Amino acid sequence: MLGLLSLPAVGGGDGLHGAGAKIRIDLSALDASGLYGSADGLRALSYEFCIPDRSDAIAQVRGIDGSVVMHRARGRIGCSPNELLCIGSTHQPAYLEVLQALSQLPYVARIDQAFFE
Repeated sequence: MLGLLSLPAVGGGDGLHGAGAKIRIDLSALDASGLYGSADGLRALSYEFCIPDRSDAIAQVRGIDGSVVMHRARGRIGCSPNELLCIGSTHQPAYLEVLQALSQLPYVARIDQAFFE
């Protein structure tokens, strides 16, 4: 049922100071463990972003986000042929700090919720 949740852009009360323009998910829907939903149906939120297909960018992102998986694909976000699609999860320690650090990378244009079909 993940596809039924529509999450708007982040507001100013999330503690991410300026990162909200790049992070286009509602972080207020998440609990301290990075999960959302009812008590008997908690689930992680997956997010996607694009990075250049370069070893330095790959190493930097992997150093920030241990949950990230990289693919040579466009994804819904529309990565170019010279970019890698990165998919991460909020179900990890310090997910807010991870998202903030990713959003501050100059080559990350935006971070969107990932939907799987």
